[in-house]
Amino acid sequence: MVVITLEKVSRSLRGELTRWLVELDTGVFVGRVSARVRELLWEKVVEKAGEGRCAMAWNAANEQGFRLRLHGHEDRSVLVLDGVELVAVRNAKWAKAWKQHLRWLRRRGLADGSAEDLDKKTPDTSEGSVR
Repeated sequence: MVVITLEKVSRSLRGELTRWLVELDTGVFVGRVSARVRELLWEKVVEKAGEGRCAMAWNAANEQGFRLRLHGHEDRSVLVLDGVELVAVRNAKWAKAWKQHLRWLRRRGLADGSAEDLDKKTPDTSEGSVR
């Protein structure tokens, strides 16, 4: 079973997904596809999402029984702790601490780019570890 949610994406992308999955509600797609098709659909979603947000959950042979993947979520990321995937939500307090940490890293020459650039990078946990 695969569940994909889309926010602020084109109608054409939603239309493409309806070839493989059922659109349960606006931007919520559910279906059963092979792992290969699931990966190809995710690549298509990420490619055509633009500034939109996407999330995917699918069944897996792990303790939770599912896996997660996010794209375009500036305020959320998937963390793997002891084999359990959790969604970390960044609040205002986190953002302030993150910016202070980036300034500290830049002073030491350990980071480049703006905080906004680094915030937009959502870790890919498809292989089971945060990168």
